[in-house]
Amino acid sequence: MDHNDRLIRLRYALDLKNSEVEDIFSYGGVEISRPDISKLLTKTDEEDDENYIPCSSHMYQSFLNGLIVFKRGKQEGQPDQPPMTQEHPNNILLKKVKIALSLTTDDIIEVLDLAGVTITKGELGALLRKEGHKNYKECGDRYARNFLKGLAIKYRG
Repeated sequence: MDHNDRLIRLRYALDLKNSEVEDIFSYGGVEISRPDISKLLTKTDEEDDENYIPCSSHMYQSFLNGLIVFKRGKQEGQPDQPPMTQEHPNNILLKKVKIALSLTTDDIIEVLDLAGVTITKGELGALLRKEGHKNYKECGDRYARNFLKGLAIKYRG
């Protein structure tokens, strides 16, 4: 799963309009035009397609940071942008969406359960840990896809 796919699925799950996606990117410090958003959020098998814009790690993390501001508002006294991290993109997705939607670990377990995935609090805790922690575990595409599927069921269902 690449960054474009994660954004497409997250946009669908949260039922975001292109104008909202544009705002979220700007909150994250990335200016992108509405036509480019359509190209960014287009599924294609051919990356040479002129209607396709690959999503970089910087754009992806900026979007997730902007999502937090979009959903929760800007916090006073905090830097505009948290530092970019080299963590696995699926772990970043879980952490940032958890913050943006004010989800508890029980909420995430419930969302995954909606998608038919059973996970323990210990397993989830390992996915949410900081990279380098002895109990850190990389989040696979299966968990990320099912997390986004569960969000779609919860928020669009």
